[in-house]
Amino acid sequence: MPSIKLENVCKYICRDVNLEIFDRELLVLLGPNGAGKSTLLNAIAGFVDYSGSIFFDGSPIDKVPASKRGIGYLFQNLNLFPHLDVTANIAYGLKAHRHTQRQVETRVSKLLHMMKIAHLSSRYPKHLSGGEKQRVALARALALLPRVLLLDEPLSSLDVQTSKYLRTELRQLQRELKVTAIYVTHDLTEAEEMADRIAIINSGRIEQVSSPKEVFFYPKNDRVSDFVGAPNILSCDCCHNVGQGVMEVTCGGLPIIVPHDGHPVQKIALFPRDIYISENRPLGPSVNRFQGIITGIDSTNEVVRLKVKARENDLITEISHRAFEDMDLTIGKEVHLILKLRRIRVYEKKDL
Repeated sequence: MPSIKLENVCKYICRDVNLEIFDRELLVLLGPNGAGKSTLLNAIAGFVDYSGSIFFDGSPIDKVPASKRGIGYLFQNLNLFPHLDVTANIAYGLKAHRHTQRQVETRVSKLLHMMKIAHLSSRYPKHLSGGEKQRVALARALALLPRVLLLDEPLSSLDVQTSKYLRTELRQLQRELKVTAIYVTHDLTEAEEMADRIAIINSGRIEQVSSPKEVFFYPKNDRVSDFVGAPNILSCDCCHNVGQGVMEVTCGGLPIIVPHDGHPVQKIALFPRDIYISENRPLGPSVNRFQGIITGIDSTNEVVRLKVKARENDLITEISHRAFEDMDLTIGKEVHLILKLRRIRVYEKKDL
């Protein structure tokens, strides 16, 4: 499967985009709505004209028509043919490219079993669930053995549980097929779970390309930091393995319990929304519970962000306007914090 290289690609909002996707990599193109994500996918697929150059394995494809680029494309709205059953939907591209009946039947049968939808072969789209439609659409995209798989927010319409399950399956399938893939999303969790690398795009420009952990712990600029949620990033002074898959790390005088897999932890990150704040000491165990002093208050349209001094750390937390008013929080007031264990991300020395 090919590596992909974009050199000075321009189209609509996208200006002079330079990006490289490695052979067999799953690169997630992450950014807000209107950032240019789908525009880049359409340029790679050959669906739109563009300036600049795109290369597959070092060879320019700018003059290669879309039908000859070897692209499998899974659209956000799926576009299943309502008048065709599952088998016919998957077979459509194969028949259009004049494969023999035997080739079509063999390939469709393999995809039905690979996608675990053989029992749905004679159903029509209107009788399928959202997750089942996604499987059919993906099977259709893979039918012609594409060199490159492009996925444009394919799971955005699904419920959280179904989306998470299909993400796992999709990632496993991409590895098994060894296909080069670009996955578009605006969802940070989705990007983190799926990507080999993440490319952050904003206003048509690539801001950073790196591993998911590097995006969290080493954002290249304020635009990246703001997009991922400006996490609290704390350096760890020392670590102590306490067993059962957790470690105690000391960050600026705070003993914090974090998940770990045996490697020393260098940094931890926690989003402001994942730090609970209270006027009174919360009930329950004392794990990851600390006292602090409010040193700053910043009110936005959506939330109130509080800066809290806890030992040597300046932590940012956020709460709703209603909660802020109910607690009557002011600068200089002492508060209690709970750092949610399962929300803490760790950057281990093996990640360097």
